[in-house]
Amino acid sequence: MPLFGNSFSPKKTPPRKWSSLSNLHLLDRSTREVELGLEYGSPTMNLAGQSLKFENGHWVSESGSFLGDRRELQRLRKRNQQLEEENNLLRLKVDILLDMLSETTAESHLMEKELEELKQHNRRKK
Repeated sequence: MPLFGNSFSPKKTPPRKWSSLSNLHLLDRSTREVELGLEYGSPTMNLAGQSLKFENGHWVSESGSFLGDRRELQRLRKRNQQLEEENNLLRLKVDILLDMLSETTAESHLMEKELEELKQHNRRKK
C-alpha cells in the first residue's frame, strides 16, 4: 500500500494559442525581409582605407577608380614576381653554401682521421 497515493498523475497543460505572438506576420513582404534580414545584399568590407564589394565571385572596389586599381594590381604582381625570383635565387645560394659546408666538413674529418692515424703510426715506430 503506497504511502502518499496510488499513482503519479501530473496536471495536463492547456493547449497553446494557435495565433502567433509576433506581429511580423501583419507586415508586408518587403518590410518583413528588411526586419528579418532575408535580403542580405552583397558583402562589403573596408581594407586599408579602401572599400571593397563582392560581386560575381570577385572583390571589386567601390571607389570607382578601377583603372588605378588595375595599375596598382599590375605593379603589385610585378613586385611579387621579382620577390619570388629573388627568393628562389637566395634558396639556391643557401643550398650551394650548405653543399660546400658539408663537403669541407667531410674533408676536415678525413684529414683529422689521417692525422690521428699518422700520429699513432709514429708512436708505434718509437
